[in-house]
Amino acid sequence: MAILDMALAQAAHQGLEGLSIGVLANALNMSKSGVFAHFGSREELQLAVIGEYHQRFSRDVFEPALTVPRGLPRLQALFDNWMRLTAVELHKGCLYISGAAEFDDRPGPVRDALHGMVSDWLAAMKRALRITRDEGHLHAEADLEQMLFEIHALILALHHEARFMRSPGSIERARTGFRRVLLQNGAVDIDNLAIPAAAVMPA
Repeated sequence: MAILDMALAQAAHQGLEGLSIGVLANALNMSKSGVFAHFGSREELQLAVIGEYHQRFSRDVFEPALTVPRGLPRLQALFDNWMRLTAVELHKGCLYISGAAEFDDRPGPVRDALHGMVSDWLAAMKRALRITRDEGHLHAEADLEQMLFEIHALILALHHEARFMRSPGSIERARTGFRRVLLQNGAVDIDNLAIPAAAVMPA
């Protein structure tokens, strides 16, 4: 676990392409052969880091939200957790976003892993939107694909505005944007949602 912790930290600051077995070995005061025994190659190291990041993302964002009622409360918890994780990562970067920039036009196992995991997460968000509509918390004609696109765009804009542009108030603007997406699609009483503390990752 210590090896993956250090590898995740390096990937967050230097990108997946910045990862190397030699650099990781130096940071951990290990031999290159010792680190190599765990991963076998730089690509396997990158894939292990992506897998670990996805597990932690699911643990912090997705799993706590499953403890709240289906529909709008769960959708709100998912977005709150996604926002909180994004806010935590502003000083170091999101591996999904930075990885997409590095590997968007580079076919291979690393790109496939990133693409698959982001796709899985977006599919989970779309399921949450569909359930919210089915529960009657959104208009029956709500366009789920458009809602998903706009919600994802809010997170991408937040990351760019807060991390790169250092724009003050970016997090609140993203929250306001999410609220507008919900209201435009028929959500009501969104200011009175009670989300249990256990369903939201710590700030």
